[in-house]
Parts: sequence; C-alpha cells; structure tokens
Amino acid sequence: MRSRILFTNGDGSFVETAWDKPEPADNEIEVRALMTGVCRSDIDMMVGEFGPLPMHMSGHEGIGIVTKSNVRMTNVGDIVATRGEPAYSDYYNVRKYEYVQVPEVSPKYILEPVACAVNIVYQPMDEIAKRSGDGKKLLIIGSGFLAQVAYRVLQINALNFEIDVLGSHNIELWGDKLLVATTESYDVVIDLSGKYDLGTEINLNNNALIIDAVGKAVSHKEAQQQLWKAVTTIKPSPRNDKFYQCMVDAKYWITNGEIEVDSFWTKCYNRNTEWQQAFADGVDRPDGYSRGYIKWD
Repeated sequence: MRSRILFTNGDGSFVETAWDKPEPADNEIEVRALMTGVCRSDIDMMVGEFGPLPMHMSGHEGIGIVTKSNVRMTNVGDIVATRGEPAYSDYYNVRKYEYVQVPEVSPKYILEPVACAVNIVYQPMDEIAKRSGDGKKLLIIGSGFLAQVAYRVLQINALNFEIDVLGSHNIELWGDKLLVATTESYDVVIDLSGKYDLGTEINLNNNALIIDAVGKAVSHKEAQQQLWKAVTTIKPSPRNDKFYQCMVDAKYWITNGEIEVDSFWTKCYNRNTEWQQAFADGVDRPDGYSRGYIKWD
C-alpha cells in the first residue's frame, strides 16, 4: 500500500512524501492514523540535535483505528493508542504489545508520552523501593508534565518519601512544593532537566539512586562524587519490556481521573492544512503552548 508520510532528514523541516507500507505480519495490526502527538524528540531530530531516524520510524505518539488485524482479541474498528512507528503515516503497522485499546478518540488517550513518565518510575521501581522509608528524601528536577505524572505515580504506588520538586514552571500546580534551590541531601533524584551537577550542586546521600531521564553528560568532578558515595544511576528507556504495562496503567489512571492530562495537549493541527505549523510551533513554542498533536480528518 502507498501511504503518505511526514518525515525529516534533520535539515530544519518535516516534509511529506509517500512510502510502500508492507502488509501487517503475524502478531501485527494495521491502523489508519487519527491523531499523532508532536514529540520533543521529533523537534530535536528536525533541527539536527538527534538522529534522524529512518523514514519508517517517523512519529510514535499515535491513536488509530484498526483496519486489519493478525492479533487475537483485536478487531477491525477498534481504537488503539500506539507506541509503534511510523505514526506520521496515514497507515502503519503495529506489533502486539505496542498498542493498547482505548475507549474513544481523544488526545487524552495519546498514551505514549504519559507512559514515558510512568516508565521513569516503573523501570527502576525495585531500586526506588529499596531506598524508601521514614525520613527518606526524593527530588524531582523539573516541574513540567513528566514531573507531574512521575509525582502522581509515586503517590499512587504509596512509595514512602518526602518529595521535593526543583523547577521554575507551573507554580500554580505545585504550590509550596516547588523549589528554586535546595541544600537538602537526597536518597533518590529523578532528573528530568540535566541542568544540575548531581553530587556537587545537588547533595546525595550514600547509596543514592539517580534516575537520569535525559541522558545527561557527567563531569569528571561529578563522577568522582558519585563514585565516592556509591551512587547507582539508571537511564529509563521506553524500549524496555515494562513499557507495555506503563501504557496499560496510564490508560487506567487517565480513565479513572487519577492522572489528569487535559492541560498537556494545548494545540490541535489539521493533517491536510496545518501539519507544517505543528512542527514550527514545536520549535518556537508560542505563549500557552505545552504540546501539539496532528489530527486526521
């Protein structure tokens, strides 16, 4: 099948072309795209800071309607949130365990970015739990959407920490919990920013855990401090085996109102007439913009 697709070569723009989409293999479904979120990694690829990935991996925050199915219990006409690629194509194939059926076509069910935030806690959960207890302190560096979801997941799982949040945005959501600086020492640090040296600017207790969600470059002095204090670092990845469960739980918590995502998606773009503006706004981020998504008619 020939299908339209949006992709970038990392030269500052996305373009539209067509590709030969293969038939779905065993344990795959074919979906027709309905909505696709514009991820920060897409913008980084577009401006040459990451990748770019091959054309057949363009777009990964999708919602689609199933048009063919080789998976038991998934039927033509089902609505699914996908983490498979290329979700910037009109049609694309998705493997089993890379999608979750959702109750409606709504941006709140673009699950992949929510699941990324859940995964920040889930992937290192055993190590986090080892460090929990009365008087234990956890720091989230960053105060945006990922931080909000990670904070809720910690609460939902009743992990016993005193939690601080270090950041400068969304004070109306965080209130007194939002810090602009800290001199405390922490047992767990969830780093969603990469702006601070962990072990020098941020104090760590012995055997602390760093959850590095940004792939931060570590200075020699920082590395020495972390080595001295026997620090463990985990870099959570959406490619790990727990990610499917992150999507399942994200759907459950959104449906039941335990995680609120309405403020996350602030701009909708028509696939036929506004897709170029979707990527331009991802770079320039106009006032009031959080994240945008492209909608197919």
